[in-house]
Amino acid sequence: MEATAPLVVKPSNVKELAESPDLRCIPYNYVYDSSNSSATNDIDDSDSIPIVDFSLLTSHDSHQRSTAIHHLTKACQGWGFFMVVNHGIPENLMKSVIDCTHEFFNLPEEEKHKFTGKHVLDPIRYGTSFNTSTENVFFWRDFLKVFVHPHFHSPTKPQTYSVKFNRGIMSEYSEKLREVTRKLLGGISESLGLEESYLEKDLELESGLQIFVGNYYPPCPQPELAMGMPPHSDQGLLTLLIHNQVGGLQVQHQGKWINVKALPNYSLLVNTGDHLEIFSNGKYKSNMHRAVVNNKVTRISVVVAHGPSLDTIVKPASPLMEKENSPSANYIPMKYKDYLEMQQSSRIYGKSCLEKVKIQRS
Repeated sequence: MEATAPLVVKPSNVKELAESPDLRCIPYNYVYDSSNSSATNDIDDSDSIPIVDFSLLTSHDSHQRSTAIHHLTKACQGWGFFMVVNHGIPENLMKSVIDCTHEFFNLPEEEKHKFTGKHVLDPIRYGTSFNTSTENVFFWRDFLKVFVHPHFHSPTKPQTYSVKFNRGIMSEYSEKLREVTRKLLGGISESLGLEESYLEKDLELESGLQIFVGNYYPPCPQPELAMGMPPHSDQGLLTLLIHNQVGGLQVQHQGKWINVKALPNYSLLVNTGDHLEIFSNGKYKSNMHRAVVNNKVTRISVVVAHGPSLDTIVKPASPLMEKENSPSANYIPMKYKDYLEMQQSSRIYGKSCLEKVKIQRS
């Protein structure tokens, strides 16, 4: 294998690095886990992500709704990932979201850097890797993070993103996803034996935080050495993802990595987050996933994270505790805002943040 370049670069953005005309090998500080760089032994293509039919969940037929909730239960317990079909969001809107995100990353660098944030709770934040202030190894990824609820924000460019121009692609898409997420969480609440509206009220989802994240993974000359995003779980309750039909997402299931196939007919890929694990007292685990890169084409994904209100103290649901024979909370109550700051300010590594609020018992 060709040796990596004998240099270390402080990244401004990985797009610019990837487009360097003489780049044949990646800088040392982009080499991820070089002792086991390929990590292909544990990849399994035989399993497929569970599917939840959203039209059944929203059906007035009690049997159909019951079937959908059963599928949600199995998916949350066994995987922490599932694919949602028949969700009702127009395909042309989803395609426009991907196209607009691509357009943002193709803006001149001076335009994008106007949106460089300084704090993890800045409402608009453009950057690279995950947290370059704490990382020794950088990830092959640029990102745009935007808070779109309870207060809507948007970059002023590209114009199609912004609410000021014909309502805005980002605003419309985020609103439709909130409705899908609300229905999914209602079904999940029921699957836990709670009232449909219990989770929504308890975690104050009316003012819940919704974060729009655009990810840009350009071609990498040595994809076997780099990582788009390392294994991690997400903060929040549910994350909903679409991408430009380029593979790269892998989810962990039963100790193996599963390649997520390109989503058919613009389905939504959903994963459960750390705060759903806390709320369910560990019944529904947040799952680990990662993003790998390739040497041929750019992968673009748009993930929208849905969490409680920033000021909500998240803890295991009281009715779940009462139903248990020996009720005991497995997680320390923590304000969602504090957890978010802790996770976004740290190195991203597995479920390290969740472990900090998990009660360890001998």
